[in-house]
Amino acid sequence: MSLNAAPSSDRIHIGIFGKRNAGKSSLINAVTSQNLAIVSDIKGTTTDPVQKAMELLPLGPVVMIDTPGLDDEGELGALRIRKAYQVLNKTDIAVLVVDSSEGMTREDERILEKVREKKIPYVIAFNKSDLTIRHSRGSEIAAPIVDSIDESHCISVSALTGEHIWELKELIAKQAPTAETQKHITADLIHPGDFVVLVIPIDSSAPKGRLILPQQQTIRDILEAGGAAVAVKDTELQDTLARLGTKPALVITDSQAFQKVSVLVPPDIPLTSFSILFARYKGNLDTVVQGARTLDLLRDGDTVLISEGCTHHRQCEDIGTVKLPGWIRKYTGKELHFEFTSGIEFPDDLSRYRLIIHCGGCTLNEREMKYRLQCACDQNVPITNYGTAIAHMNGILSRSIAPLQ
Repeated sequence: MSLNAAPSSDRIHIGIFGKRNAGKSSLINAVTSQNLAIVSDIKGTTTDPVQKAMELLPLGPVVMIDTPGLDDEGELGALRIRKAYQVLNKTDIAVLVVDSSEGMTREDERILEKVREKKIPYVIAFNKSDLTIRHSRGSEIAAPIVDSIDESHCISVSALTGEHIWELKELIAKQAPTAETQKHITADLIHPGDFVVLVIPIDSSAPKGRLILPQQQTIRDILEAGGAAVAVKDTELQDTLARLGTKPALVITDSQAFQKVSVLVPPDIPLTSFSILFARYKGNLDTVVQGARTLDLLRDGDTVLISEGCTHHRQCEDIGTVKLPGWIRKYTGKELHFEFTSGIEFPDDLSRYRLIIHCGGCTLNEREMKYRLQCACDQNVPITNYGTAIAHMNGILSRSIAPLQ
């Protein structure tokens, strides 16, 4: 990914929902002016959620998500519908595509009820207006809308002819969430001209030929703030600090090197980790700090869920499945059970877990990360993240969050 490209996690996620053959894929292609989605007259062509990062005027960087039909059938169909509903957890704006010749069906009403329950801004696109009779005010809505729906959220379009597609894009843009304050990873912690040292271990678990997303985003944020980013391996940190000639405003380390780096960085230099920075960036620092302290309360037989937001090829020394369980067993001295999830899979029922340890969530957008945190809070299950847990186990959590307070 280019440093100039907006990461998917920072883009507005637009979920497209509706019944089979309502024209979801055709509408995506019409809105984007690209053949992003496979179109077919055969019901159920879209069998899994498909997402595509792109630029969509007048919104800007977005992720479009095409979902399976809400009226799919059979055991496999039920699983596909569940996948479609899961997409709501990452959706910033929902577009419900309704076949205007049928009007709102029970499947449409069910998904709309869930959209409103989650307080997701939405648009209802009555598609196939070319097949319906025009109303006097330009609307082609053939079937009545349920009373509780504000008609300002509705528009009639034709993915086939392109009619009202631009108006649909403008209506979607009006639903875009507006941040009350601009969020930063590091920019509010430093001043122009400051040095920031980034400690990036290069070992067998590091991706070949590239930096991972949190490192890329942090470097970009530092540069935009007018700071200077100095990236070093953990093995070169001590020499780099001695040669800088000036004290860095902040040292940011990969969580796996926390223990080693905390010894090398003098107490008068602020120290934190990428994972802790992203906990604040996603709006959940207080929650994960409290969750980390649950490590001291674990007992023999407790089950810990370790969850990652992305899917990747696991190395022999994978942090989530190998290193963290080992460190936790050593720190607690308890016989614990560990379970693992990755990608979009996050359990609905968390009651069997004594603690959840989540990754930094760099690939998840803020809505999905907050959804997972809220699920844990609603079920009274403590949740923390990798970096915060590691800092706590190394006795440096207070020092690691001090620069952010």
